[in-house]
Amino acid sequence: MTKKHSIHNLFFTFITDRNLCKRSLFDTVVSVLKGGVKTVQMREKDLTTDALHSLARELRKITLDFKANLIINDRVDIALAVEADGVHLGWQSLPYPVVRKLLGREKLIGVSTHNSREALQARDNQADYITFGPIFPTPSKAGLLEPTGPDIIKKLKSEIQIPIIALGGIHEKDVETVMTKGADGIAVISSITLAGDPEDTARRICQKIEMTKKLITL
Repeated sequence: MTKKHSIHNLFFTFITDRNLCKRSLFDTVVSVLKGGVKTVQMREKDLTTDALHSLARELRKITLDFKANLIINDRVDIALAVEADGVHLGWQSLPYPVVRKLLGREKLIGVSTHNSREALQARDNQADYITFGPIFPTPSKAGLLEPTGPDIIKKLKSEIQIPIIALGGIHEKDVETVMTKGADGIAVISSITLAGDPEDTARRICQKIEMTKKLITL
């Protein structure tokens, strides 16, 4: 898969949390990929290195079957070991230049950002994309970060040319609002993991993303 294709696949990202899944993580991932998710970001912070490697290996097999991205949170070693499509960095991760040197130019490096300063810093470091949020209230950030609201995305798009992937409390009803503000894609956790039918939910969100993108280009 080319880097350009990998960047395109960021338009609909599922961030894993096996503790929230109503079924097994693997069943959930297969379901959401069938529904239209094109990037799986493995974010399982409480596993040993060996367990992370085993999980990543299985997710790599599944994502390849669907021609989808596999992005690994933080762990460059795991990403290299399973030949993932890239790494997603947070504030405690290795510095961007170190990660780029290890991964090379063809792998994606994304950066978590929560305010304009962090977003601009990621741009200056030449990250391939950023996630930005939380846009709306979300259980995963309750008491830690205040929601930004979607309007800030429009301002960021005037300063940042790299893709901005919005996340945080985004459900099907919010897709149009977020995308029309300039987001290049969305990332979700609970709106899928807590759904009764993850595949159907993913399909409806995907259709809403694609429909909104078409409306924007008219």
